[in-house]
Amino acid sequence: MFYQGSLFGTLAPEFDASFAEAQRLPLDHTTWVELVPGWLRGADEVFDELTTTLPFRQRTGVRMYGSIVAEPRLTAWWRVEHGTPEPLPLLHDIRLLLAERYAEPFDSIGFNLYRDGNDSVAWHGDRHRHVVNNPVIAILSVGAPRPLRLRPRGGGQSLSWSLGNGDLFVMGGACQHTWEHTVPKVRLTTGPRLSITFRSA
Repeated sequence: MFYQGSLFGTLAPEFDASFAEAQRLPLDHTTWVELVPGWLRGADEVFDELTTTLPFRQRTGVRMYGSIVAEPRLTAWWRVEHGTPEPLPLLHDIRLLLAERYAEPFDSIGFNLYRDGNDSVAWHGDRHRHVVNNPVIAILSVGAPRPLRLRPRGGGQSLSWSLGNGDLFVMGGACQHTWEHTVPKVRLTTGPRLSITFRSA
C-alpha cells in the first residue's frame, strides 16, 4: 500500500507503508541489512525540491588517508532539537513510519549530495553524538544510482548494492560497530545522487 504525501498535490510522491518488497539479509549473528527497492515513488520530485532548497555546504579541513582535504560531497542536517519542521512534510511522515517499523527514534536526518562520480565517502561506521547501542540507520536514496558497499570492520570481503532512485536501505543490529560502509568514487559519468539518512543523534 503506497501512502501519498501532501506537498505535491495529485502528483505527490508515494512511499510503500506496507514494505511489501522488503528484503532482509543477515550479515552475521548480530547484524542485518534490509533493502526495499522502489520504496519511494516520485523520487525525482523529492530530489529536485531538496537539492534546490537545502542549505548544503562542503566541510573543509577533513582528514582523509593522511591528508587534510575538502570533504568530497555536500552535506546538510535537520534535527528534532532545532524545533523546526522537516524540510518536506513528506519527510515527517516517512520519519514517523520508519521509527515505528524499526523501533528507533530517528530524531535527525542527514543529507549527503554526491554531485557526480568523483564525490564519495570513505569506509566508516556512523558515529553518534550520544552513546547509542546498536543504532539503526535508514538511507533513502534519490537521484542517480550509486553503489553502497559494506565490509567487516578492519577489512575483509565486501558486499555491494546498487541503490537506485527511491530505494530504501537499512542497516541494523551491530552493523555500525562491527561493519563499515562506503560510497566509492565511480569512473563512469553519473548524475547527482542525494542520500537521505534517518538516524538517532
